[in-house]
Amino acid sequence: LAVTLMDATTDKDPLVHEQIFSALCYLGEAEPEEVLNACEEYLRQHDKLAYPHRVIILRAMEAVVRGSLSRMDQSTAKIVIFLASNEMTKSKDVVPEWQQAASNVLVAVGRRFINKVMEEVLTKFQPGVLPHYFVVRTFASLSVANVFGMVPFLTSILGTMLPMLGMARQDAMRVVFCFALQNFSESIQEYLANLDQAPDPTVRRDTFSQEVFSAYEVLFSSWLHSREAKLRLAVVEALGPMSHLLPSEKLEEQLPRLVPGMLGLYKRPAEAYYVSKSLCQILEASVNIGSRTLDTQLDALLNALQLQISAPPDSSTPVQLKNHNEVLRCFTVLAASFPDRLLGFLLPKLESSSERTRVGTLTILRQIINSAPSQMEIKKPFILSSMKLPLQDQSNKVKRAMVQVISAMAHHGYLEQPGGEAMIEFLVRQCALPAEQSSQPPRRQSLEVEDLTDGQVRDISVNTLFLISTTVDRMNEVLWPYLLEFVTPVHLTGALTPLCRSLVHLAVKKQEEGQKDFQLPHDANANLPSPPALMSRLLVVASQPYGGEGRGAAALRLLNVLPLSIHPALEPLWGKKLPELVEHLEANTKASLCPEEWEDTLLKFLQQTLAAVSDSSWTCQLTLEMCRQLSSYNGSFAEKNFLYKCVGTALAACANRDRVRKLLQELLETARYQEEAEREGLACCLGLCAVTYLDETLATLEVFVKSDVFRKSTGLFSIFKDRSDNEVEKVKSTLILCYGYVARYAPHELVLARIDADILRNIFLYFNTKVLGIKVETKDLSLKLCLIQSVCMVCQAICNSAQSGDFTFSHKADLVAQMMDFIRAEPPDALRTPVRQRAMATCVYLVFLEPPLSDAETAELLDTCLGSVLALPEAEAPREKDGTGPEARQKEALWRDTLGALEDLLKGVLQRHMTPPGLQTLFEHLGPWIRSPKEHERERAVEVAAVVLEFYREKLNVSTVVPFHNLGLLMALFSPRCTDSLASIRWRAVDCVYALLYVQLCYEGFSRDHRDESVEKLTALKLGLRDPDVNTLFQACCSIAKVIAKRLPPDQLLSLLLSMLEGLADPDRNCSRAAAVMINSLLKERGAVLLEKVPAILGVVHAKLQEVDEEHVRKAAQQTVYILASQHKAAVVSCLLANPLPLDSCTGTMWRALAPDPALASQVLELLLEKINRDVPYKENKSFLRGNSAERVATLLPLAATCALHELLSVPESGSAVVGLYAELFVTLLLRVSCTVGVQLPKHLPPRERKSLGRGQPPRALDPCSSAVETLKAMLTQGGSGTVAKAVADAGGWELLCSMERHHEGVAVLAGAMAKHAGPKLSPIVKSLAPMLNSIYDSQRVSTTAFFAELLKSNVVNDLVLLESMMDNMTARQRDPCTAVRMLALRGLGNMALGSPGKVRQHGTQLLASMVNGLDDKDDPHSAVALEAMSSLSRLLAFTEERDVHSMLLHIAIRIRPFFDNEKQELRQSSIVLFGNLTKFSAGSCEDAFFEQILNGLVTLLLHLQDPKPEVVKACKFALRMCGPSMGCPVLCDMFQNHLHEDRGLHYGEFMNDVCKHLMQSYPETLSRLIATNLFYFKSNWADLRAAAPMFVGFLVLHVDRGHCQQLDLEELLAALTVLLKDPVTAVRIKVAETLGRLVRIA
Repeated sequence: LAVTLMDATTDKDPLVHEQIFSALCYLGEAEPEEVLNACEEYLRQHDKLAYPHRVIILRAMEAVVRGSLSRMDQSTAKIVIFLASNEMTKSKDVVPEWQQAASNVLVAVGRRFINKVMEEVLTKFQPGVLPHYFVVRTFASLSVANVFGMVPFLTSILGTMLPMLGMARQDAMRVVFCFALQNFSESIQEYLANLDQAPDPTVRRDTFSQEVFSAYEVLFSSWLHSREAKLRLAVVEALGPMSHLLPSEKLEEQLPRLVPGMLGLYKRPAEAYYVSKSLCQILEASVNIGSRTLDTQLDALLNALQLQISAPPDSSTPVQLKNHNEVLRCFTVLAASFPDRLLGFLLPKLESSSERTRVGTLTILRQIINSAPSQMEIKKPFILSSMKLPLQDQSNKVKRAMVQVISAMAHHGYLEQPGGEAMIEFLVRQCALPAEQSSQPPRRQSLEVEDLTDGQVRDISVNTLFLISTTVDRMNEVLWPYLLEFVTPVHLTGALTPLCRSLVHLAVKKQEEGQKDFQLPHDANANLPSPPALMSRLLVVASQPYGGEGRGAAALRLLNVLPLSIHPALEPLWGKKLPELVEHLEANTKASLCPEEWEDTLLKFLQQTLAAVSDSSWTCQLTLEMCRQLSSYNGSFAEKNFLYKCVGTALAACANRDRVRKLLQELLETARYQEEAEREGLACCLGLCAVTYLDETLATLEVFVKSDVFRKSTGLFSIFKDRSDNEVEKVKSTLILCYGYVARYAPHELVLARIDADILRNIFLYFNTKVLGIKVETKDLSLKLCLIQSVCMVCQAICNSAQSGDFTFSHKADLVAQMMDFIRAEPPDALRTPVRQRAMATCVYLVFLEPPLSDAETAELLDTCLGSVLALPEAEAPREKDGTGPEARQKEALWRDTLGALEDLLKGVLQRHMTPPGLQTLFEHLGPWIRSPKEHERERAVEVAAVVLEFYREKLNVSTVVPFHNLGLLMALFSPRCTDSLASIRWRAVDCVYALLYVQLCYEGFSRDHRDESVEKLTALKLGLRDPDVNTLFQACCSIAKVIAKRLPPDQLLSLLLSMLEGLADPDRNCSRAAAVMINSLLKERGAVLLEKVPAILGVVHAKLQEVDEEHVRKAAQQTVYILASQHKAAVVSCLLANPLPLDSCTGTMWRALAPDPALASQVLELLLEKINRDVPYKENKSFLRGNSAERVATLLPLAATCALHELLSVPESGSAVVGLYAELFVTLLLRVSCTVGVQLPKHLPPRERKSLGRGQPPRALDPCSSAVETLKAMLTQGGSGTVAKAVADAGGWELLCSMERHHEGVAVLAGAMAKHAGPKLSPIVKSLAPMLNSIYDSQRVSTTAFFAELLKSNVVNDLVLLESMMDNMTARQRDPCTAVRMLALRGLGNMALGSPGKVRQHGTQLLASMVNGLDDKDDPHSAVALEAMSSLSRLLAFTEERDVHSMLLHIAIRIRPFFDNEKQELRQSSIVLFGNLTKFSAGSCEDAFFEQILNGLVTLLLHLQDPKPEVVKACKFALRMCGPSMGCPVLCDMFQNHLHEDRGLHYGEFMNDVCKHLMQSYPETLSRLIATNLFYFKSNWADLRAAAPMFVGFLVLHVDRGHCQQLDLEELLAALTVLLKDPVTAVRIKVAETLGRLVRIA
């Protein structure tokens, strides 16, 4: 076996090589000595075998040796050693792969038999003769593999080797000598380090010192200067370990040469790591002997090492990182012995102009701080004092290095020293750097190449700050409360989140230590921020909560731990409120949190805080601090705006009126009026202050206007200076806004009296400028917006006042006119500013105030606002295509707000007159926009109208029943819009109709919450209006018209019709057609006019339909056709059938007119069925090109009738007529489908028909079969069997019906759906179909048999007492000349097992006989009948009596056996499943005979578990589970039951191993039989089976007892396996190799 496997090593596939290697190893586990001897003999006899194949065998020998080393005898070891030695040295040239494999064998044996190995190898290591390369390498490897065994030999080896060093001329030999010396030195050091375990504890370092020194001289003096890099590196790697073995005096003597020599090698960067590693070992050896010479080399050492550190490592190159670490180890060694010299060298380097040098120096400092703490302890002040320059360095790389140094200092107590605060301040400043904006992960590359960003420096600084504040206990006293000094500076805002996090941690720690009432030592530390400063700062920070990694929540958490330090009275309030605020922030995101609501929440919290403190002096102090901080936020508009609000809130709580006046005056004088946010903030501040101090606030504003500050900027001549003019406008804007906010926030009961005299007067004064007595209109946008905003707030204040009803606003008309002037002044073709929106929002409040506007004023207001918004060009209303950028979002928001303001204004105007006339007046202005020819204007107008009508409906309060006299006019305005060309208009127009009808119901006396069923239908109709399809809109239009007709009062009909007629000229064609449809619907009750000549009339109707494609024309035509058919149905049907095929849309429209009336539809359907059934379905034309085959061509009359039926059945109203003729329609159409499969259209149509086809709209393509299928589908849908049609569609049945090859499958799908969803309708269908089993057309017999076969699957035929007759029909069909009919008949009989299992027992003998006949069918070339017989028999066996099966059991089993390996998957699957089912009947007299059948099929079933088809694998699993109980082996049975689940994966190899084990335990006598069957599958067409068969054999051999091996013809088996070993498939060859390895048991 081993030889066979080794012969196979010539295979070219690497995977086969690996399997042969594994097989040899497996053999070696069982018989290691025999395998090793066989390998040795094979290699010896096959001396010419190429080395790649020898390598496989040598690798296997190494693995076997490793696995059996402990039990290997000396003789075998000797044979192996001799072979490996010869293989290693056979070729004088170096062949690494081959000779390394042989060397590995020697090393493996040498782990135990070191003396034997050395005895053999030393023969090839003779003095004076240069040894083989791999002899030396083997010595080196042995010294590492067996230290204690090898070191005693090293003295003699070194003695022999040293003279050879001078003989070595080739670099390769020199390299291997260096490698050996390196390994020898490391082994000696390990030996000396573990003398307590060594066999000879007397060995000392000086035993080898002299030999090592001699080798050192050769290596250092001669070889180190080689040009060959490999040799240099080998020398360098050897010198490090060798330095520990040099005599102390020699090392001391050599250091002046050795150190510079090593440092000189740094000139080659690629070798730096090896130099550094070796240098570190040399330094360690020197320090260990207390070298004094090293002191003289120190400067050169430090300079060279500094340069190495200054070259930053590339993190993607591991060797550079290793070099970096080795150099740092060198500094650690030097720091222990020369701390003063080292610091004296390093610290001046911090002042270097080279960034690399500074970064490198800081890196070294961090290393020695961490690794030499005892030596650096007294140097702490010196080191800290040297950090001044690095703290000011602007380089990000230096900053990062500095942060790392600070981290090390924190852990070793440096920051507690004087100067430590500067370090902490530096760390905080780095935390304030801008964070990374990019979401891209950092790139891993050299720090030299990568530009270190501020964000990356910040990240490491943040992590470092948190680390030292949470994990370094000694830092608690250093950081607390020192870190609080960095909270208030605004330029450190970026560091607030990490600062607060660390401070909270430190505060909590102090509380846990027992200082629960701790307060900040403000008296002892003047640099700490005051409590008001802290509170002001943190509150402002919290106003923008999601900036800077959530600094708002961090600030609030810090406040929560400082209540006693802020004020002793705040602990109860803050302990409750602050956690709630934090929780609110965490429950939201930046997108979900409303900024205005959050600011209001914080201001409320501030009010509660001030109330809780209730200390006037503290409140004044807080207010002053807030005012002082205002200038700090000049660049942060949102924060400054909020701080102004806080100032206003605090001023309102301040009890000192004089202080309030003074602060207000200062705020007005120092404000930065050029900034919009500041103007808003200042105005809001004064408004909030007016809550308490209204008079003082107004007085301060008056004083400020008269002050020098204001007058200097408003002098007469300043208007000629652009800059001054601009500043004046900004100041005026702010003052106007201030008065608005004062009106908004001041107490309502006080403000009304001040509106005219104090507020509006000043607003007008500042807005209107007079130059030389002439009024000058301002063009400043901010001034306009401030005026509008202030007027709006004034009006809101009036409306919110309890006395607003009695207040007459004398300026109302002027203000409305002013607002309209603003609106008119806006550009009509663009929406660039919020002037329109804000002016209209102001008018909303103005409209509500007294006195009311006149009709003319109201009309002017409406026209101005509607024209300003609705007439804007389409581009001004943003759509999705404009994108989602900031500009697009801003534009969209402005448009949305402007349209909303217009809607609010219309609601306000309407609310003043909530009556039908008021509504009519409003729509007189809006109506022209609704009928606009421009789509975007109509869309906006209808949207606005829908909002207004819904508002009218919600606010309507009818006290008495009154007529809604203008309903008809409004309905005519909106109902045609329900079919507008724009879907959005259609959608909202329905809303308008819906609202109008409910308004009408309210006026009729119904309650507002009343729901009318007919009106509610409009809601459902809306969904369909999204579809622009004309037919969909037509149906919706009719439905809407019906609803309107039902709810419209009689007196409104005339006005509605007249208005509708006007709508026929609507610029939108959809709406014009809708008007026509609605008119026809409303007039439907008037009847129809009969015409005399049906053909002529129908011809004219058809012509008109072709000429005019208008909806109302089409509806009128359909009405005409319907009336004619009611009187003359036969004539109409005949005339319409004469129209050309395929039907054009006009003819289809006319056919569909006949469907709505059930009585008429039924009569027309009967006529069409008669036309279909009376004529032949097709004619056969023999073609010369086709030879004997005939082409089937459809006949015209049945085809036309089928198309007509489809048109009729496509109308939903035809349902009742279809139900009455359900069976007749179903049978006729099913047979029609069967007769049209593969049937062609006539090639030549009559001239009249061809002419017809050339006119009008092109007809759709016509296919006889598809037409019949669509008609059948429509018939089922209209006949109440829509679920049947859907079920067939879901199963793909309609497509199958059109397929010539799979038509019967489609019929089966249809029958199954009928049985499931339409069972009660089957009885008349079956009776009508039964005679068609004898049809002259094969296709009709196939369809009928397929239909009956599928019905037998359902119990419904039993319930309908149809089973017996259908079974007899199926049995009779077994003699049908058509193969498909015979096959389907068997399927039907088999389906009885599913539909009527009880009847199967009753008719078991008859059914089984039919199945056996099917198996024996002689006229079955493709085994289709046999396949069906097997499938059906599997189903029937479950319900058949055993006595009926016994007589046929063996016949069936033998008959189906050939199908197990059939090429067709279906036959394999069905035969195997049937075999499994047969096992249930094997008990009793058939048991032994059937057991033989199981044994005959067992190998096949087990191998087919690897079948390429998953269905066959499932069948095999099932059959094996069924066979298990019959095999007489409980363990095997349990295996089959537990492992062969269909839905579970199978580890085939493990499973077959266990199966073969139990087979050989229970049935060892079957070995030859089983193997013989497997040999048959060695030639299988399926590669998976070819691979499984040898594996099967291998497992059988593995588990058979040796006593039964004589059954086996080993030579035949080996011959077969040898042939299979050349299989083209790799997996097969692998399995053969594996099996050959197992044959060792019987060889």
